[in-house]
Amino acid sequence: MFHKEGSKIILITLLLVVGIIFSADYFLQDISWLRTVAFLFALVILVLVLQFFRNPTRVADNSDNHILAPVDGKVVVIEEVYEPEYFKDKRLMVSIFMSPINVHVTRYCVNGIVKYSKYHPGKYLVAWHPKASEENERTTVVINNRVYGEILYRQIAGALARRIVNYAQEGMRVVQGKDAGFIKFGSRVDIYLPLGTEVNVKLGDKAIGNKTVISKKA
Repeated sequence: MFHKEGSKIILITLLLVVGIIFSADYFLQDISWLRTVAFLFALVILVLVLQFFRNPTRVADNSDNHILAPVDGKVVVIEEVYEPEYFKDKRLMVSIFMSPINVHVTRYCVNGIVKYSKYHPGKYLVAWHPKASEENERTTVVINNRVYGEILYRQIAGALARRIVNYAQEGMRVVQGKDAGFIKFGSRVDIYLPLGTEVNVKLGDKAIGNKTVISKKA
């Protein structure tokens, strides 16, 4: 299945591909190798767009006692940092970087009530840049969970990303594993946990949204 945020781009791409194929078939009848190249080029574009907006069905093991990865990607940071926007104190940050080939659906990592949701316009530094979480286009969402308390996650646009979609609204009751938004074309998501939280992942791990357990309590 494909994510609804890709509907318009997928439709435009399909029309473009059909146009390229028909044009190549009409104008390049006598140059078979060039016509084949045009066909292959069109198909590659279509495959790339479809794979980017794919939204695989994943049933979350729903529980207040664990935090699931909100996105697919690679764990690139696990460290104590100062969170200046909402908590204004130190938190344990787990950062997951998404390459353009990863699934870019964002899912709610915990159950709870949305206490805070805010969009920030900004720059488009590479997603792993130290200042990206403060200066890039981003959204900040805080969910109050029954077991962990307030958990903050931040969608951060990267150098290629040009649109962040965030479905969380303050006061909403959200369900772990359900779609929380989408980031187009490369990005990262930071999760801020209370200090002392035991983390079940390590640097370099491959995270799978809705499947990888970031933290678990007995």
